[in-house]
Amino acid sequence: MKLFEYMGKEILSDYGVRVPRGKVASSPGEAVKIASYLDSPVVIKSQILSGKRGKGGGIAFPSSIVETENESARILGSIVQGFIVDKLLVEEKIQIDRELYLAITVDSTSGKPLILASLHGGVDIEEVPDDYLVRYYIDPLIGLKSYDAREIARKLGLKDNIAKEMISLLQVLYKIFREKDAELLEINPLVVSGDSLVAADAKITIDDEALFRHPELPYVEEKTNAEKRAHDAGLSYVRLEGDIAVMANGAGITMGTLDTLEYFNGRPANFMDAGGGTGMAGTVEAIKILLDSDSKVILINIFGGITRCDDVANALVKVKNEIGIPVPVVIRLVGTNEEIGLKILEDNGFTAYKTMHEAAAQAVAIANR
Repeated sequence: MKLFEYMGKEILSDYGVRVPRGKVASSPGEAVKIASYLDSPVVIKSQILSGKRGKGGGIAFPSSIVETENESARILGSIVQGFIVDKLLVEEKIQIDRELYLAITVDSTSGKPLILASLHGGVDIEEVPDDYLVRYYIDPLIGLKSYDAREIARKLGLKDNIAKEMISLLQVLYKIFREKDAELLEINPLVVSGDSLVAADAKITIDDEALFRHPELPYVEEKTNAEKRAHDAGLSYVRLEGDIAVMANGAGITMGTLDTLEYFNGRPANFMDAGGGTGMAGTVEAIKILLDSDSKVILINIFGGITRCDDVANALVKVKNEIGIPVPVVIRLVGTNEEIGLKILEDNGFTAYKTMHEAAAQAVAIANR
């Protein structure tokens, strides 16, 4: 279970970790009150279970109370990275001398806790070259000792008071990691502010199987609006970061579709398995969910067994007639009632392909135009 940033920071603060002063707001008026109380420049951060909020317009740096109100009104209720924003974290804008990266997770290969640290914070950890990343495995039977923390600080090249702060912080974070049954505890960026280390962000994921041990933690719904709609319709849906919306009928063929798009240098926007026997109503809802993703093109890949090709074709036509389809749709349609489905598509201005490779290549070509 993922925790919102403000929840993670509350946990860090309870254990004595420095975090920026701030509070959660659910309305522009509350945001203004918090900013006035803090009496300093503030940052407004949407509270969603996703990264890259800044790129999605979910973070603002107002320079006045009026801007605080306007920016809060803009962000609240908006959709950022597929999530509807209903809460904001309004906190003081801190002095940033340097941004570090620090995380503790579980390495699936060794089965040990793994500390990841870098002097290059503020970006996705995947973007940090291996040469700039410290990896340190912890024996769970021994735990993190002071000499481990000192070694990590040494490998980072930290000195003087910042090195001492890092040594102390590492031991506290490992304690939180164990006591809260975390799968991930990430601070990015961990800010050097003067002689102090401040957690400017916090991402904590709790092991679902251990939640019964933590009644003090609130339950957090992790699904996006699209994922909720898909779940209610009996569909499997996961949002990704690309621009080609995908629907297929079966987990294997859906994964194959995503891999084929990647092969042609395409970027899937989602994983959607409409499954066998979804029927026309479920297929209609699936297509509507894809339309709401703001993708450049929709790729439908159907190899019909239980799924009937004419149901898929009729669903597509129904959506076109009811709400319109403003983006190109690329279809591969093969299997049960194939001829009937192809005729329906042809009569309504759609073209279908015989193979997945043809359809995927065409979808990528359209997305890249």
